Amino acid sequence: MIKAVSAAPTTTRAAKIISRCRELAGISDTPGETSRLFLTPATRDAHTLLTWWMRQTGLEARTDDSGSLRALRRSASPDAPTLLLFSHIDTVPDAGAFDGPLGVILALAAIEELHNTPLPFHIELIAFAEEEGARFGFPFLSSLAATGQLTPEHLARTDIEGISVAQAIRDFGLNPDRIAETCLLPANTFAALEVHIEQGPVLEADDASLAVVEAIVGQSRFQLTFEGHANHAGTTPMSLRHDALVAAAQWIVEVERYASSYTQLVATVGHVDAFPGASNIVPGKVHATLDVRHPRDESRHAAVAHLLTKAESAGGLRGVTVHARLQSEQKAVPMDHALVQHLHQAAGRAGFATRSMFSGAGHDAMILAPHVPTAMLFVRSPGGLSHHPNETVREEDVEAALDTVLNFLLHLHPHA
Repeated sequence: MIKAVSAAPTTTRAAKIISRCRELAGISDTPGETSRLFLTPATRDAHTLLTWWMRQTGLEARTDDSGSLRALRRSASPDAPTLLLFSHIDTVPDAGAFDGPLGVILALAAIEELHNTPLPFHIELIAFAEEEGARFGFPFLSSLAATGQLTPEHLARTDIEGISVAQAIRDFGLNPDRIAETCLLPANTFAALEVHIEQGPVLEADDASLAVVEAIVGQSRFQLTFEGHANHAGTTPMSLRHDALVAAAQWIVEVERYASSYTQLVATVGHVDAFPGASNIVPGKVHATLDVRHPRDESRHAAVAHLLTKAESAGGLRGVTVHARLQSEQKAVPMDHALVQHLHQAAGRAGFATRSMFSGAGHDAMILAPHVPTAMLFVRSPGGLSHHPNETVREEDVEAALDTVLNFLLHLHPHA
């Protein structure tokens, strides 16, 4: 019988994980901040440091041809299935130290803790090289490669300097023609786990360390155009105006009101441009964005239909036409129910309470989940802060996450 790992007071284990995250954050493309984009020189230096830590843990590392760093802890049985532990090491510009790297370095700490413990499965640790989409304008490049979904169109995308994804891979000494050979997940992968900071304020508001993610929400993004008539602000009576900005403003208030009436719905108008943009001209045209997210696709679709109808109504009151163009749509992605329950139980055995949450942000877990049973553990983000230099974590929360992962691994049975 395997003894459960018991909850422990804050120790140097968590402090070591945090210290390593901060050391990795010092490797940057831009001096004075943490900015580490896909396959830049900073990526190479980050690989060098991570490879050294992996070797100290007794692992051998390799870089696949999408740029991801991978290490394998072998089971005593060569035919054993594979468990995947993963997160990413690229960042947004001027980032914090923990979004992505915490999951990689905590997973490495768990493997180190279990170095003398036999397990009935191999563990592959993957530090995905690209999740944020900061360099090429689309996210999840590395996890798409790992699941066989990276297309020639993806490889042809270019950055602001005109360098394609394929060329960036070659410049890093890798071969995009070998992606199908070196990047795919092992065929016998039976489960995957990502640990990630919450990137929001919910756990902080609950004074809780951990949450188990039930699903990653679906998302719809639109560009709306409100078109009225520009005219002189001094000579056009209020009753004869076709003010596109006022129509848009009325609709924006409705977006907030409607979304606030549903607990799991969020809707955001994040960007507005008014034209011609002069103080003495009635605005004749407005471009506005709409971002709608919900863990259930049917509810998201209903919300989108309502909000687009309200935009047309707001325009109709003022003789303003409204056109909406869908920019992107992502279905909600549920995590594996059995692994979700196993993760809750692992936290309980370790002595920590967990709540269930939906993730409002996208993660590599959403790319893997349709292909392999996947679970995700959130760690509190103090102040709800993420994608910011002041992003941080608490030692007690990292300790709770590490003990939970250890219990998860010790009690996981591939054929249960």
